[in-house]
Amino acid sequence: MTDKAAQPRITGLFLVLATLFVTLLITSNITAVKIIELWGRILPAAIVLFPITYILGDVLTEVYGFRFARRVIWLGFLCNTLAVMGFWIGGILPAAPFWEGQNAYGVILGHTPRLLGASFAGYLVGEFTNSIVLSRLKVATGGRWLWTRTIGSTIVGQGVDSALFITLAFLGTLALSDLAELLLTQWVVKVLYEVAATPMTYAVVTYVKRREGVDTYDRQVSLNPLAFFQ
Repeated sequence: MTDKAAQPRITGLFLVLATLFVTLLITSNITAVKIIELWGRILPAAIVLFPITYILGDVLTEVYGFRFARRVIWLGFLCNTLAVMGFWIGGILPAAPFWEGQNAYGVILGHTPRLLGASFAGYLVGEFTNSIVLSRLKVATGGRWLWTRTIGSTIVGQGVDSALFITLAFLGTLALSDLAELLLTQWVVKVLYEVAATPMTYAVVTYVKRREGVDTYDRQVSLNPLAFFQ
């Protein structure tokens, strides 16, 4: 249901946003292999790009509604799964005798099953939580105060994402104090990223709403992540 006559539909602009979302997701999962140090804190290199998927998720939910955001989230999951399968197949194929990059290939693209499962779980639960919270807050606020729902949904969604990923990936391999510090650092950095990007989010949302002519309110929409056809 929308507050305007126009109904959300798959347009060229929607496809651009969806493509950016999926591309950033897959790129983030590859760059996450590299561990960086910023201001004395240890973080995955994906911290640079992955939060943008949440910003794009906010734009998709805010403009097109949860039903369309749900499709993009599942599309990202499917594409990421296909990418991982492609990396795995590339890794098990016999290397040419003169090629010396097999070990490096395995280190960068050979995700362990535990890390892979943790990444997938964190992504799905975090993205859907973010989208659902933003959708509910939009209805509750009558579409006012965009910043409250973009930042509020990020606090909850990124918190769930970070907690799931860090716990599933590293519980039992790191001390609990180190685990808590890693989780808190990632969460805080991602939320601050969203806060800093708020002016850009406002600009993009305003442009897309004006261009598409829609502003969706999910008043009669199932928020079940598995309700593909509702």
